[in-house]
Amino acid sequence: MDIANLIQTVAIYALPVLFAITIHEAAHGYAARHFGDNTAYAMGRITLNPLKHIDPIGTIAMPLLLYFATSGAFLFGYAKPVPVNFGALRNPKRDMIWVALAGPASNFAQALLWAVALLVLAALGTQEPFFIKMAQAGILVNLVMWAFNLFPLPPLDGGRILVGLLPWKQAQWVQRVEPWGFFVVMALVIAGVVGTLWLRPLMTLGYAVINTLMAPVLSLLR
Repeated sequence: MDIANLIQTVAIYALPVLFAITIHEAAHGYAARHFGDNTAYAMGRITLNPLKHIDPIGTIAMPLLLYFATSGAFLFGYAKPVPVNFGALRNPKRDMIWVALAGPASNFAQALLWAVALLVLAALGTQEPFFIKMAQAGILVNLVMWAFNLFPLPPLDGGRILVGLLPWKQAQWVQRVEPWGFFVVMALVIAGVVGTLWLRPLMTLGYAVINTLMAPVLSLLR
């Protein structure tokens, strides 16, 4: 394992990852409060302070362990989930969709902002590869979080969106999966199902949308 390469990789990805997880979790809390649930607000979790959202195991230990164990081929991590009392929402079944969507939506918005930063760096003639790689990492990290969290299985955001969209009886069937959902998702990730059938198509779509939206910005910077 090349320690120097690891340090460089951590330095490039640290800021994008911290922003990605912090704003993702805060967005859930803001949305929940907007729709009537003050649980996250009362616990001080509606904040842009990353220390409030970092999970020592999921955010730090697990990604580093996987990086060393797989030589960087496979990485996974998670932040400390923002507590949401869906029963406290004004319209629980409908509002849980918006609360769940808030996290992935914040990541897609961040990917767009990193893309703008990358174009600005290019327009300024910046040759420093560190900042260019950081902007590219910001796009990648946020698109991965956007796509992965939309996977339609609880406890991921996509699973909660699915529960909100399905009729009551079918929604109850999906909710029963939640206690084992994390392990099911991990098994599907390791088997390559999530990457091949979900992440790759959505990532391709995400990059296509960003390229389309950035075309007018690029023309302005020329």
